[in-house]
Amino acid sequence: MINLGFYGADRTVTGSRHLININGYKLLLDCGIFQGRRTETYERNLHFAFDPKSINSVVISHAHMDHLGDLPNLVKQGFSGDINCTSATLDLANIMLTDSANIQEGDIQFVNKIRHRHNEPPMEPLYDTADIPPTLKLFRGCSYDRSFRVTGDAQITFHDAGHILGSAITVINVNDGGRQVSICYTGDLGRKDMPIIMDPYVVTDSDVLIIESTYGDRLHADIKNVEERLASVINETVSKGGKLIVPSFALERTQELVYYLHQLKLEKRIPDIAIFVDSPLAIDATDIFRAHPECYDSQTAEFLRTVEDPFGFRGLRYVSSVEESKKLNDIKTPVMIIAGSGMAEAGRVLHHLKNNIGNPNNTVLIVGWQAENTLGRKIAEKWPEVSIFGEKYKLRCRVEVFNEFSAHADRNDLINWTSAGKNRWQKVFVVHGEESAALSLADAFKGIGLNDVVIPEFGQTFEI
Repeated sequence: MINLGFYGADRTVTGSRHLININGYKLLLDCGIFQGRRTETYERNLHFAFDPKSINSVVISHAHMDHLGDLPNLVKQGFSGDINCTSATLDLANIMLTDSANIQEGDIQFVNKIRHRHNEPPMEPLYDTADIPPTLKLFRGCSYDRSFRVTGDAQITFHDAGHILGSAITVINVNDGGRQVSICYTGDLGRKDMPIIMDPYVVTDSDVLIIESTYGDRLHADIKNVEERLASVINETVSKGGKLIVPSFALERTQELVYYLHQLKLEKRIPDIAIFVDSPLAIDATDIFRAHPECYDSQTAEFLRTVEDPFGFRGLRYVSSVEESKKLNDIKTPVMIIAGSGMAEAGRVLHHLKNNIGNPNNTVLIVGWQAENTLGRKIAEKWPEVSIFGEKYKLRCRVEVFNEFSAHADRNDLINWTSAGKNRWQKVFVVHGEESAALSLADAFKGIGLNDVVIPEFGQTFEI
């Protein structure tokens, strides 16, 4: 008997957790952090809707926090099985989880100072750095396109999802008492013709599909136009003497930005301003990118061969120390500061935002998906006033949203990818999207002839 339960990223984008019960063997697909309002976020991440001790093993689709960020809690609460992922995801998991713990510890100290001034009780971090080593010991790296068994009844194969370095589509082939069932979990699907990594692998031979819908009701602008638009915004901001602040995911988006900025510098299409990557995590992630050229597409491989380092150039500085990060706010001349986190919910970018969003000469570039109720979402929507570290700041700077950079497949990408296997899909579950996006995509799937399409609610279970 095969049962599928949904316990995260159901009619919302963050906190992916899907549980497959295969004849009593419990396999958890992703264990991500939910991102949103601070109090709601803490409670949803702390408590699981299942017993962590009962989980036999975990599959992680990729190294974004909304897919692996709650693993330390799972381990703290008794999970002791294998955590399966690709080799590149294994390398990235170390720095992502350690950085998450460090940020939580630091931000809680800052927040608790403010809470103390308001006579509010202190908060505790979700987990700390001591919880990371026991979690990392459970990881097991696997290559793309090579099958492995998690139980006698189930065999798993990872295929390149084309989303970020190491991202995987997971195909689970199950022998259910002689009945052969294939389940495909996309994780987050990428887009064709994006820089650095490969295009998504197309699955056409599975029976059950669990597919993301982040951009299920929207189309992206053409990535081919992004260089011109990026150059224009940089040039206009510099002409006013302003700074550019970029909340950016340390993994993939930062490397992608640096790649484009490198090309713009080589072509002399932007001024020779200083560009700072203010993120120790991004520095470590970039080193891991350099260590995995097997994940590069042909264009990046050629760039690597002819230019040597796609992720380094004159005028680019990687900032690691807190002291150097603080000094960036004293710079009076135009600069670009790329800092984490990507949804502006934690990390060094908060300090840069609070020091710069009040100046109309400055520009904030939003270069990734912003979940509901996050600071990044409020800035993208140009709220007149936003809260940073519990205090109010006027949003007077220019805000530019670059959806072109999205590493997620858009509506047409998702429909086209799914259409390739439509003669085989027997049941489709639409997850990892806000309700409007999921509903829109589900309707589109029905329009191409898929009759059994479900948008699960949190806690729903289904027999396969």
